[in-house]
Amino acid sequence: MAGKKIKSALISVFHKEGLEPIVRELHRLGVIIYSTGGTQSFIEELGVPVQAVEDLTSYPSILDGRVKTLHPKIFGGILARREESHLTQLAQFDIPEIDLVMVDLYPFEATVAQTDDESAIIEKIDIGGISLIRAAAKNYKDVVIIPSMDDYARFLEILQAQQGETTLADRHYFALRAFGVSSHYDAAIFSYFNRYEKVAAFRQSFQPAQALRYGENPHQKGFFHGDLTDMFDVLGGKALSYNNLVDVDAAVSLMAEFQNEPPTFAILKHTNSCGVATRPTLHAAWSAALAADNVSAFGGILIANTTIDIETASAIDTIFYEVLIAPAFTEEALTLLQKKKKRILLRLKAYDMPNRIFKRLLNGVIEQDTDRSMEVASDLTVVTKLAPTADQTEDLLFANKIAKHLKSNSIVLAKDQKLLAMGCGQTSRVDALKQAIDKAGRFGFQLEGAVMASDAFFPFADCVEIAHRVGVKAVIQPGGSIRDQDSIDYCDAHDIAMVTSGVRHFKH
Repeated sequence: MAGKKIKSALISVFHKEGLEPIVRELHRLGVIIYSTGGTQSFIEELGVPVQAVEDLTSYPSILDGRVKTLHPKIFGGILARREESHLTQLAQFDIPEIDLVMVDLYPFEATVAQTDDESAIIEKIDIGGISLIRAAAKNYKDVVIIPSMDDYARFLEILQAQQGETTLADRHYFALRAFGVSSHYDAAIFSYFNRYEKVAAFRQSFQPAQALRYGENPHQKGFFHGDLTDMFDVLGGKALSYNNLVDVDAAVSLMAEFQNEPPTFAILKHTNSCGVATRPTLHAAWSAALAADNVSAFGGILIANTTIDIETASAIDTIFYEVLIAPAFTEEALTLLQKKKKRILLRLKAYDMPNRIFKRLLNGVIEQDTDRSMEVASDLTVVTKLAPTADQTEDLLFANKIAKHLKSNSIVLAKDQKLLAMGCGQTSRVDALKQAIDKAGRFGFQLEGAVMASDAFFPFADCVEIAHRVGVKAVIQPGGSIRDQDSIDYCDAHDIAMVTSGVRHFKH
């Protein structure tokens, strides 16, 4: 297919790097160049003839440069189809054809990254440039569009190899690039505006602020924006504090993993679980959970996935706790528990976990999807020669649920659907494991035959080596380390089963 000769070009770019050889090649090929502002000055300094857009339009740049190229004599020359009816109109209004448009856009994303000055950011929303890009890309059958400095090198090669001619395939390629640039640019602007809309909508969803006794510490004021009656029936006890609310949120999130499981009880302290167990009866689950750490349970947050009966209530009533949460209480259990006037009793209603999580930091707000992923047996990949038994697989999945809700780095040691010990919030995974092993020893648990869960991959084989020495027989971890094979090889050499889940549950 015969190429189209470039006879005229409009060049108006923010970034000048790599522009000089293109300008010189266009000049060598006899192309008429139109330009504006800084680009015009750049071309003139090269000693290359250039015509000012203002001379073509007979209209000056106005509004501090906001309006320069937005004129029929520019857009007419770009959008005109090279056919008789359009060419006649160009001649009638003395509009030149423009065969090449080289435009890049104001650095909007870079400006957002560098400042929170809204006026500076708004000024970097390109209007003329994006319009020129879209117009030239729309008319790609007749016009070449170079929308980014990333395309300079390829375009220069075409200019030199084809002596200023472009094929339809060339022009289609650059039009595709142009619409990619424009869509990305629009998306960045949308994201900038939308983040404020989301935060505003989030704030508007708040109920009037409810004053709390104080914040994390007595010298800090605390408030709750929301309506707890949507989630709970408050059946007794003092008002929830700031720290209570944080812990209750952690407890509810953890127990959501066990909604459809046999009776399960969990004890949390400072948002981390210190005792979790699943048993045929809730009383047995409570006893097993308490045994994991009856010291930390003092003043803890207690939560069950099924009805609190009188037997369980009687056992719970012997210790001091802050909050007890359950989906239901028998009448006898509630009568007993309500005698302790300061103990907070919450009946958990059916609810939906929020889809988004917001957190204030620095001078703004970050948000993310809620981590709803929780692996089942079919999601696991056995990576060792030895596969876990059915019982070990159940324990691995149990431990994985707990690890997901511990502060990272976290390690969980479990056996027979019971948390034996955990290590969390450590700066290394080895430290988290050593913390868990030490804790298991202090509470009299033997780790022979236990399983280990890690919230993230093992960068080295040291964790499985340490776990092996205390009797761990099966391991679950996400996988994904470049040195996964080191851990796998060690497990193979010492008859340890390992599965990977493919999902990291890191909790910063």
